[in-house]
Amino acid sequence: MTSRVRVGIAGTGSQLPDRVLQNRDFEKWIDTSDEWIVQRTGIRERRWVAEGEKTSDMCLSAARRALDASGVKPEELDLVIVGTLTPDFLLPACACLVQDRLGAKNAGAFDVSAACTGFLTALHTAEAFIASGRAKRVLAIGAESLSRFLDIKDRSSCIIFGDGAGAAVLMPWEDCRQGEILRTKLGADGSGYSFIHMKGGGSVTPPTQESVARGDHFIRLQGRETFRFAVNKMAEMIELMVQGQDPADVSLIVPHQVNQRIFEAAMERLGWGMEKLFINIDKYGNTSAASVPIALDEAVRAGRLSKEKLAVLVAFGAGLTWGGTLLRW
Repeated sequence: MTSRVRVGIAGTGSQLPDRVLQNRDFEKWIDTSDEWIVQRTGIRERRWVAEGEKTSDMCLSAARRALDASGVKPEELDLVIVGTLTPDFLLPACACLVQDRLGAKNAGAFDVSAACTGFLTALHTAEAFIASGRAKRVLAIGAESLSRFLDIKDRSSCIIFGDGAGAAVLMPWEDCRQGEILRTKLGADGSGYSFIHMKGGGSVTPPTQESVARGDHFIRLQGRETFRFAVNKMAEMIELMVQGQDPADVSLIVPHQVNQRIFEAAMERLGWGMEKLFINIDKYGNTSAASVPIALDEAVRAGRLSKEKLAVLVAFGAGLTWGGTLLRW
């Protein structure tokens, strides 16, 4: 029986659009204010893609930065995985477009769809390929252009979401000696699919003039139900990831950037201080699958991950889906 290969994160990268929307910009078309948005979400601004800017464009920039950080060349990649719910096209996969433009001529490529858990799903899939010996160099990306699917008159959703991309290069830990993945977990509960969903665009409600007029192709969410789910899953996944570990060894928690109040409620439930969290929701809003890898990249570059200490990545979102990763940096 082949022994399991230890897997590490060799490099990270991220990309945000240049276009910044501040809270006061929304006052022009909906009944809201900067104070109201900050109080309920913690968001002060977010980035939206410009006209003609694509999800694959952001993937490409984030991927190049992650490859530079890892020292891996595109042609050395065995696999490219993109977690996204807003690909350039329904088909082909966004990962195929990235693979081609990156010059990763020896890599396979596919997308995974798990909404806000998309990057962790891509990360865990990459880890499994390397751990089993089926790959040695894998690029995992989380990216979204959510602004293209927002009803700008729906106050419950349009103020929340932003665009961006984050990436990580995985390889055997013996080759990079950092970011070892110690534990992973994914979960789902499809009975809660309606909490966060987009009715139009699939085989049930394909695009028509009528479906567009009804607004079926916009993201809709049930805020109260989503809040309870997120608090429960964030606390639950952190507890599961650190089970059997000394909490003092956990130097950082990198959560899906969803809502400041959710962070506070989850950490209170755990009895942990907010200082353990890496938070950038105030700058970028909720970028779904891009959220965790953007935050991870910023944390790495800011020196927030302590050598030989533990870090937890945690995400939860539409599906319903959730996931956690325990790292020793």
